[in-house]
Amino acid sequence: MPLEIERKFLLDGFTPPSSVAAEPIEQGYIAITADGTEVRLRSIAGAYVLGVKRGTGSLARTEVECPLTESEFDELWPSTAGARLVKTRYAVPLDATTAYVDVYAESLAGLHTVEVEFGSEEEAADFTPPTWFGREITGVKRYKNRVLATEGPPPA
Repeated sequence: MPLEIERKFLLDGFTPPSSVAAEPIEQGYIAITADGTEVRLRSIAGAYVLGVKRGTGSLARTEVECPLTESEFDELWPSTAGARLVKTRYAVPLDATTAYVDVYAESLAGLHTVEVEFGSEEEAADFTPPTWFGREITGVKRYKNRVLATEGPPPA
């Protein structure tokens, strides 16, 4: 099973470099269970994906994604009502990896986060965030996308 290993941080704000493309994302959740399993739909710049994440670990979880046609996505999308979010993603090159900056919109406007994915938990532990990263929120439930989609913005 593919394993997702990532760390997540808050950002005070974000101005994308002119060389970095914006990737609009609409994301909705079909199912969210108490054991950490989530089934989500994503529309990412004209591509459609059904994804399943499993696990409650703060650093590593199992993730499987399958492509969908637009009509499959449209058929499933209504089942995500009440559990959706909209954001724009920017892939910003770092020294040996990529930082994925998410700028949230609509009810989550003003929230900016950055995630970095790693090949191993050791790489994640050895990572030193650049100075433009804010407070680390890896594993903080209130900042998980599934919680943002269902409960709205975190308290100030």
